[in-house]
Amino acid sequence: MRAHEAGALHAEVGQRGPAWLGTPADVNALMPQLWPQTVTRGPAGALSVGGRDVRDLAAEFGTPAYLLDEADFRARCRAFAEAFHDADVYYAGKAFLCKAVVRMIAEEGLALDVCTGGELAVALAAGMPPERIGVHGNNKSEDELRCAVAAGVGRIVLDSHQEIDRLTRIARETGTQPRVMVRVTVGVEAHTHEYIATAHEDQKFGFSLAGGAARAAVERILADGVLDLRGLHSHIGSQIFDTDAFDVSARRVLGLAAALRDAHGREFPELDLGGGFGIAYTSQDDPRRPAELAEGLRRIVKEDCDALGLPVPRLSVEPGRAIVGPAVFTLYQVGTVKDVDGIRTYVSVDGGMSDNVRTALYDASYSATVAGRASAAPPILARVVGKHCEAGDIVVKDEFLPADVQPGDLLAVPGTGAYCRSMASNYNHVPRPPVVAVRDGQARLIVRRETEADLMALDVG
Repeated sequence: MRAHEAGALHAEVGQRGPAWLGTPADVNALMPQLWPQTVTRGPAGALSVGGRDVRDLAAEFGTPAYLLDEADFRARCRAFAEAFHDADVYYAGKAFLCKAVVRMIAEEGLALDVCTGGELAVALAAGMPPERIGVHGNNKSEDELRCAVAAGVGRIVLDSHQEIDRLTRIARETGTQPRVMVRVTVGVEAHTHEYIATAHEDQKFGFSLAGGAARAAVERILADGVLDLRGLHSHIGSQIFDTDAFDVSARRVLGLAAALRDAHGREFPELDLGGGFGIAYTSQDDPRRPAELAEGLRRIVKEDCDALGLPVPRLSVEPGRAIVGPAVFTLYQVGTVKDVDGIRTYVSVDGGMSDNVRTALYDASYSATVAGRASAAPPILARVVGKHCEAGDIVVKDEFLPADVQPGDLLAVPGTGAYCRSMASNYNHVPRPPVVAVRDGQARLIVRRETEADLMALDVG
């Protein structure tokens, strides 16, 4: 299948839904909303990021590689810090975490949310002030809770009665009073994939509001008097664009806060509405700017508090994807190109579901472009696939690429900063790619590439 079929297939793809493919003839165009801010296409057609040509980066660091635009990442941190200047912004470390990222967010004034002992260890090793760390997780072990208490973290978000038991016992043993929040499951059906919607009733996170578990958890903590209960926490999911869901969530959580005040005379000084702010993976996505999010959430909370006669609590939010997602793209090299007559062309790259499982796991959509050159060739409808022994090893489901795409070409996929390296695996014993931060013409390795020797080091057979 080549250029003469592109028009018909473009119509077919449009009927299936991926309208972001746009005009098939413009295979060299870069949609600004999908790429980090310093990415440009140079006179020879090659992409550059942070002042470095991707061909040089591929030669120096190999492919596949995650390329982080440090100026873009820091600018997104600052945008959230400035927009929420009267609130607390916790970078959600689960999106992507390493010591260099911890230092960057600390320098830009953000706090950090971690959800395992491993993430806490990285944060402390990088020098993050413990009082600026929040600890999440639906099944925190006793060791993890002890580490958090010993480090003096700023808050622990409690998720079950067993965690209340564990933390209360640890606090009594250590003579401490950890600051805590209670995670409330508010019953909001966020418009997102079911695996990343976290506030409906039938899932593992938090205490149910409708069933009374959330109120019972708060009342138990108040009765014990051991833990320092700062407020309530809600998180409704990820990759969310519809702000109505946050409105409903805030109203329900604050309704619980008002009921507890009326029953116990206790008002809570803090409220966390979580994160989940969406980003643009395709031109169909329309994410809100941090300033818009901050203005909207402030209005929602103030209106609800005024209606309930509550003082406005200090707000906190937890963006992860919204900061790191757009700041990174993955650079691959094409290995094979295979035409399936009358259907599409399969372009195989040297990575795949081991470095980006989101397409297979969530049916996520991505875009791609030939990165090492421009092309005057007509477009073809392509599917970018990986090298793994799975038919579902798809990186980009549908994209128009130039008809002369060939082995050896560099291919770039934007929007891969969140959950790609974090969820990467060694499937088929493929070592995980490096992460390279690029800024002002300088590139530095912040996570090195795994090697086969690394894989063998874990094999004790």
